[in-house]
Amino acid sequence: HFPLHPETPQDGMTLDELFAGRNIDLPAAQECMTRLMREEGLPYGTRTHTFNSRSAQELAAWAVTQSEGAGIHDALFRAYFVDGRNIAERDVLLNVVSSIGLSSAEAEGVLDSRSHRDIVDADWAESRQLGITGVPTFVAGNQGVAGAQPFEILEQVAIRAGATRSE
Repeated sequence: HFPLHPETPQDGMTLDELFAGRNIDLPAAQECMTRLMREEGLPYGTRTHTFNSRSAQELAAWAVTQSEGAGIHDALFRAYFVDGRNIAERDVLLNVVSSIGLSSAEAEGVLDSRSHRDIVDADWAESRQLGITGVPTFVAGNQGVAGAQPFEILEQVAIRAGATRSE
């Protein structure tokens, strides 16, 4: 899943524009995120822009229905958060799809027909209903936590929702 910015133009906007007036120290926030990702062994790049992810979301909704599509979220994550690629661009999306073994021709059909628009619309509606304004947001039961969180925090949310710890 990706940032909830439906109004972001296809060509993106700088992170400075996105966070303007929010009193956020962007370099410090990026440094913190880089540290958290490194601690978890996850790749992460220094992004300068955010891009409209709507087409990527629709394409991912299709990809997970395909036998080769399990890697779509990791591939989109890498393209966006590691490589800083514009996931609103058709060629970028088709490259991502082909990199995990899916048919570019089928993906073009999905993008052209917007056949998975209703699925994404339903996801967005549920997010709004739950008050989710960004990703990642983890929800278990009626508890939620936003942002990159340590395992222990996620574990506590799950336990409060009734999960039991297995050894």
